[in-house]
Amino acid sequence: MQDFLAAFQAAFGLIASGDRALYEIVALSLQVTFSAVFLATLVGLPLGAILAIGRFPGRGFLTVAVSASMGLPPVVVGLGLYMVLSQAGPLAVLQLLYTPTAMIIAQFILVTPIIAAISRQVLVEIHREYDETLRAMRASGRQVMMTILWDARPQLLTAALAGLGRAFAEVGAVMIVGGNINHVTRVMTTAIALETSKGELALALGLGIILLALSFSINAAAMALRPRRGAIAYG
Repeated sequence: MQDFLAAFQAAFGLIASGDRALYEIVALSLQVTFSAVFLATLVGLPLGAILAIGRFPGRGFLTVAVSASMGLPPVVVGLGLYMVLSQAGPLAVLQLLYTPTAMIIAQFILVTPIIAAISRQVLVEIHREYDETLRAMRASGRQVMMTILWDARPQLLTAALAGLGRAFAEVGAVMIVGGNINHVTRVMTTAIALETSKGELALALGLGIILLALSFSINAAAMALRPRRGAIAYG
C-alpha cells in the first residue's frame, strides 16, 4: 500500500512540476486525437445526414456497413493499415508508417463510423418529427438538411464526444502503426501500457490522471455549452 501511495505522490509531483517527458506525451496525444476526431467529424456528420435523409441505391447496405464498422477491432485496423503503409505495401512511397500521421489515420478509421452512425440515428428521429411540417412549408432538400442539422446540434456534439472518447482510449491500432517510439509517436495510452509493464507507475499514473481530467473536462464543457432546443429555422 505504501508503494502505491508513493507512486501517486510521485505522479502528482510530475504533473505539478511540469515534467517535460510527461507533457511531451500529453501534447502529442492531443495533437493526434483532436486531428483525427476533427477529420472524422467533417466526414462522419455529412455521411450520417446523407444516410438519414437521402434516398439512393445501396443506402441500406451502406447504413449496415457503417453501423457494423462501429465495432471494428482496433488491432485489425492497425494491422491492415500497417500492411498498406509498410515497405511492401501500396502506399510505402508516402513513408507514413511510425509517424503521427499514421496514428491519425488509424484513429480516423475507427472514429468516423461511430460519429456517422450516431448522427444518422439522431437525424432520422428529428427528420421524422419535422417531416410533415417541412413538407407543408415546401422546404427544399437543402432547407430540410440545414434545419435538422441546426436543431440536432446538442446530439451531434454528443456524437463527436463519443468519437473523442473512443480516440482517447485507443491503444492497439496506434501502437501498431505508431510503434510507440519515444519523442516521436508515444501517446498517453501507449505510454501508460509501456510504463506499467516496466513497473514505472509514477509516469503511468500521471498520464492516467491527466487522461481522466481531460475526459471529464471535455464532457463538462460540452454540457455547459449545450444550446437549448429552439424553433425550426432554415439555413
